Amino acid sequence: MTGAGDHPGAIGATEAALAAHRALNGAAEDPYPERGVADLFEERAARRPDATALVHRGRPMTYAQLNERADALAAALGAAGVAPGDVVTVVLPRCPDLVVALLAVLKCGAVYLPVDTAWPDERLRTLLDTAASRLAVAREADAPALAARLPGRRVLPVESAPPPGAPAPAYRAGPDDLAYINFTSGSTGRPKGVPVRHRGIVRLVHRARYARLDTDTVLVQMAPVTFDAATFEIWGALLNGGTVVLYPSPFVRLRELRQVLADHGVTVLFLTTALFNTVVDEAPDTLAGLRTVLTGGEAHSLPHMAQALRHYGTDRIVSVYGPTECTTFATYHPVRELHPEEPSLPIGRPIQHTRAYLVEDGRLCEPGESGEVLLAGPGLSPGYLGLPDVNARQFADLEIGGVRERVYRTGDRALLSPRGHLVFQGRTDDQVKVNGFRIELGEIAHHLQTQPEVRRCYVTTRPTGQGGLELVGFVVPAAAGCDPAAVRERLRAVLPAYMVPAVIGVRAELPLTTTGKVDRAALLASLEERAAPDARAPRAAASQGPASGAAT
Repeated sequence: MTGAGDHPGAIGATEAALAAHRALNGAAEDPYPERGVADLFEERAARRPDATALVHRGRPMTYAQLNERADALAAALGAAGVAPGDVVTVVLPRCPDLVVALLAVLKCGAVYLPVDTAWPDERLRTLLDTAASRLAVAREADAPALAARLPGRRVLPVESAPPPGAPAPAYRAGPDDLAYINFTSGSTGRPKGVPVRHRGIVRLVHRARYARLDTDTVLVQMAPVTFDAATFEIWGALLNGGTVVLYPSPFVRLRELRQVLADHGVTVLFLTTALFNTVVDEAPDTLAGLRTVLTGGEAHSLPHMAQALRHYGTDRIVSVYGPTECTTFATYHPVRELHPEEPSLPIGRPIQHTRAYLVEDGRLCEPGESGEVLLAGPGLSPGYLGLPDVNARQFADLEIGGVRERVYRTGDRALLSPRGHLVFQGRTDDQVKVNGFRIELGEIAHHLQTQPEVRRCYVTTRPTGQGGLELVGFVVPAAAGCDPAAVRERLRAVLPAYMVPAVIGVRAELPLTTTGKVDRAALLASLEERAAPDARAPRAAASQGPASGAAT
């Protein structure tokens, strides 16, 4: 056995634990291309220039056309002063211009930061300040209003043509350059910027274990581009010579989804857990023609999964798991059967070029033991923007079985199954997944507590009828006359809609358990006993990922 205290940063392990983790992580793999995303895309465009790269509202765009448009915008960005390593904010709806802009930014050796115009102004400015982004790309019609919201920043219309004689960007991004930044919720009230390298994207989609990705692949791009599932949906197709079908509406409607899948011969689809459950409940035939259905973002409902197995068979559903810090997916589990001895659906084994370790008390877990999931491999982010203390807690260099690894501490707990895969067992903190979007309850509580009429608050989740979760807040007022609807409205001014609790209840006190903790069960039970004055959000249509305000 290797002792945890042999030297700093060493993880103890018995021979049985080492053997179990070697089996979990699999054998050595073929290398992935050590190249940037734009280079790999251009190679695909050169091989099959007339193949369909994008489809939007029935209109196709070939690889050659996409490459030509991205080249033009890249030259315009370069003429506007964008240099390698600069962060360019992308403010575009789901349309061909969005993919053109992402590709153009990468062709400049720059970094794209996707944002949503529905986010409050204060949040947008905070994100752009954190990322040091001084230029945004938007539609020409939206540019004046966006410039007014983002003072001191230039807004370049996506339709811009380069000045005559403007050269194409000369810098070619490599695998260790940054490709994009996603922001996740932060417990202190400050969102955390997660930069991702080109190699993280390439490792995600090259010779994937979890789905067949090749020139015949047709993927629907349905997640908001601010949600890391979009990374898989876009580059999973384009870096393999396949086709991206851009979902035509902002929100998912099951009848429309079924039509899109059938009309375009979609082969692979990612659905958040909540939307997957909705489809299984309400319109299971929607997914009938798909080769692979990937689903994840929250813990799965076993009854829904059992129903899906009966309807779709055993070789089409794959559960995927992964934090933004590991570039979208980290593990996968083909769902072929449910085992009664496992209380939840396994999150499975690592995808290609990814390693997972289960650690408890400074040692590797053996089969049957549970611990925290640590992830390693080229998908890891270099660390949060401007948060050295958080980076020191979440990322570490450890020696595991005689090998030095840089790992990300996920905060997720799992069991190492005797069958050799990981079974999710919850969180070590108050982080939750709602509609696939990762949320720190502490960030919501921070903003609730700053409201002048709130003396104390508590934020939690409760199950929805579709096997998902919704956010619920409770406040103890500082004075009489606290209006929960007004509190919700002020939260909407500082938080994205997906982080505003669906219900805010006003209570005279927060009940406590015998151990002195807030009695969550009693508070949730009280919601069933009361109607107004609790403020409730209107029910929204089904959505994919964090657009419901994602998760990812």
